[in-house]
Amino acid sequence: MNLSPELIEAFRATYPHGYSEALIRIDKPGGDFFYAVPFETEEISYLVKVDVKIDTKPEEDLDKDYYADDDDEISGADQIADSPDDDDDE
Repeated sequence: MNLSPELIEAFRATYPHGYSEALIRIDKPGGDFFYAVPFETEEISYLVKVDVKIDTKPEEDLDKDYYADDDDEISGADQIADSPDDDDDE
């Protein structure tokens, strides 16, 4: 962000829990686009350009990361089930 420290503080106060719900996509001529967050002060209205990482992995590939095979078991579940509990009596 190319905002002064005072504006950055005001921006953070405006979005204390994050700004993901306020993101808007700005389409540019030629098919390019960027994301921005609206931010208003008493004097000026800003569109603060932010970098956004877009997940381009197909949903089927995401499922493969979590499920070992087609048996719907979560990868690593055996290691979790076999790990000792922290609440064991000594």
